[in-house]
Amino acid sequence: MILKVITSNLGKVKEYRDSLGSFGIRIEHMKIPYDEIQSSKLEDVVKESMEHLKASGLTDFIIDDSGMFVDALGGFPGVYSAYVQKTVGNAGILKLMENVDARNANFQCCIGCNIKGKDIIVTGRCEGTILRKETGTEGFGYDPIFSHDGKRSFAELPLQEKNEVSHRGIAVKLLINEMKKIA
Repeated sequence: MILKVITSNLGKVKEYRDSLGSFGIRIEHMKIPYDEIQSSKLEDVVKESMEHLKASGLTDFIIDDSGMFVDALGGFPGVYSAYVQKTVGNAGILKLMENVDARNANFQCCIGCNIKGKDIIVTGRCEGTILRKETGTEGFGYDPIFSHDGKRSFAELPLQEKNEVSHRGIAVKLLINEMKKIA
């Protein structure tokens, strides 16, 4: 089976290939521009984006919307994570958190998958903390400042280990369980 991953983020493509490959799913990367609605919920963004892509004739695809939600910042950057990463980056988040002791955060990933004419939407969540400085060289985005275990950033984890514990990894497991129901 081949699923098209619609994203401009090559890090996501790599994670999908690694986590879905062992289930016999081949990933084809496609960059297709589409409008994302502004919403406070990842699920709303994914649902609307899926409808747009299906209306253009696309089938058998995966999209996702992910965000890092920092408790001390009222859930910011949340659904605006990609924009915030591009504009202020990890340094900006660390600056906002400079004098903050309560550093709880979570990563969320909402995956939308159209397969065999059916839609599946699942959301994975990983609890963690914001580190005080960037560490590690793997991954992408907020990986160098987010830790699921309080010891290592996502950017310090080998890809397979990250896929076991990350928001996207958890969402992929949920997706596979749903896919088995329609296989």
